[in-house]
Amino acid sequence: MTSMTSMQRVLTTLGHQEPDRVPLFLLLTMHGAKELGLSIREYFGSAANVVEGQRRLRAKYQDDCFYNFFYAGLEIEAWGGETIFREDGPPNSGKPIISHPDEILKLEPPKVQDSPSLLKVLEATRQLKQIAGDEVPIIGVAISPFSLPVMQMGFEAYLDLMDSHPDLFERLLQINQVFSVEWANAQLTSGATAICYFDPISSSSMIPKDLYLKHCFEFTRQTLAKIQGPTATHLASGRALPILENLAQTGTAVVGVSAEESLADLKEIARGKVTLLGNLNGIEMRRWTPEETKQNVIEAIAQAGPGGGFILSDNHGEIPWQVPDDVLLTISETVRQYGNYPLQLDAEDGR
Repeated sequence: MTSMTSMQRVLTTLGHQEPDRVPLFLLLTMHGAKELGLSIREYFGSAANVVEGQRRLRAKYQDDCFYNFFYAGLEIEAWGGETIFREDGPPNSGKPIISHPDEILKLEPPKVQDSPSLLKVLEATRQLKQIAGDEVPIIGVAISPFSLPVMQMGFEAYLDLMDSHPDLFERLLQINQVFSVEWANAQLTSGATAICYFDPISSSSMIPKDLYLKHCFEFTRQTLAKIQGPTATHLASGRALPILENLAQTGTAVVGVSAEESLADLKEIARGKVTLLGNLNGIEMRRWTPEETKQNVIEAIAQAGPGGGFILSDNHGEIPWQVPDDVLLTISETVRQYGNYPLQLDAEDGR
């Protein structure tokens, strides 16, 4: 088969057909700081740093996307919150911006153009588009309105709000929806190809399926319909299998799936309906040997690759700082060796 561009490869996969090989998304963020010899704080301090980091990372690992994601707390900065930086891990949001449920009554969604942090991401996206042209997908990120409250008010307080203050819960979702949709669309306008819609609270690792159906399914469908481009729903390591049929009905094109679930089981449900993204274990990846890396990549391709509809990636949407270069290089090399269509392997090939 003639070699495809990354864009052609991904679009063919999303159409549930077999491209030249299985697409690879190495969703690397902090590793760009290593490439530039900067601290994580310094690296994310400028759009130009992130663009150069992404350029170097893709040249090094030959994967199939650029990733404009800085860090999750960046969205909370737009709401007036703070970010806590670490030397060897992802920046996290600081003190919750909502200390009492009644504060939701006065809460208003911030405007993207008023946030220096968000504008920095948009500038990086524009610069990445100049590099990518129409040959490489650029993946933007927006945290779902349903999951954003965990950073706005804390996990326990949010679950209590859901149960004890239904009116305030609904108001918070609607306010967050306005923000999340504007933020997603601003990235698409700036050059992003698709939006990774991070929604870990919807996963069956976080809430039972009945609560997802009650509070989130229809709301997600309405939210995604307002985003003016394709979306990939990512549960950030959370389990997807119990709600995968429902996720496919929301209008999302891709679902990021967990290392805790069988790709073969997921593929049985997803085939022809939604593309799977995953499910290499980023935590375990930190200590994989070359043999283990090769085996895990081949097993994933064997289980989910046939017929297209599969993009190899990590299971969380952000590869940890501690994952070494040699593991990432082995992942890339194994995909190029064993991921070519028509596939001629099974899981035993990795052993």
